[in-house]
Amino acid sequence: MPARESHCPVSPEDYLAGETTSDVRHEFVDGEVFAMTGASLRHNSVVLNLASLLKARLRGSPCRVFVEAVKLHVARDNAYYYPDVMVACSDKVQGLASDEYVVTDPVLVIEVLSPGTESIDRREKLLSYRKLPSLVEYLMVSQSGHGSTLYRRTSEVSWETFEFDFGEDMELSSVEMSIPFTGLFEDVPLKP
Repeated sequence: MPARESHCPVSPEDYLAGETTSDVRHEFVDGEVFAMTGASLRHNSVVLNLASLLKARLRGSPCRVFVEAVKLHVARDNAYYYPDVMVACSDKVQGLASDEYVVTDPVLVIEVLSPGTESIDRREKLLSYRKLPSLVEYLMVSQSGHGSTLYRRTSEVSWETFEFDFGEDMELSSVEMSIPFTGLFEDVPLKP
């Protein structure tokens, strides 16, 4: 679980300024700052596999894949998060300006679930991410291969939920691709 850093409210401007020089990543939720913990080798391998599969599929498209160190701003919650993987396809991400550190309009957000952050990913982040008008899908991937969950927007206020179990490929309409189970967990030991 991210550790709470401050008890006094911090402005978004101060948070963003601090993040550009900090050795530690922090998430920001309505004036509160939370330090991010490091990731396990297993977590990192799944994130890398996801990003690699997405990058290969989206090569030549207007979409860009971002991982872990790029912030996502959810304006309606006055929050900045570091999703494990996200895809944005707007004109805003085309130039990849060197002074930009924040994505505001992803079509896909993926969190790889960890024991310390799973409840936050399944509760707070789910509620927050769904407020992004651009978001089509939010995928939570279980590191064990069991119990991954996909939320897909069906209207402005409605979402469909899909559960994936061990061995099942994951269909993502936001990027028009299937994530193969074997590719997702390549080089990651699993127990059926």
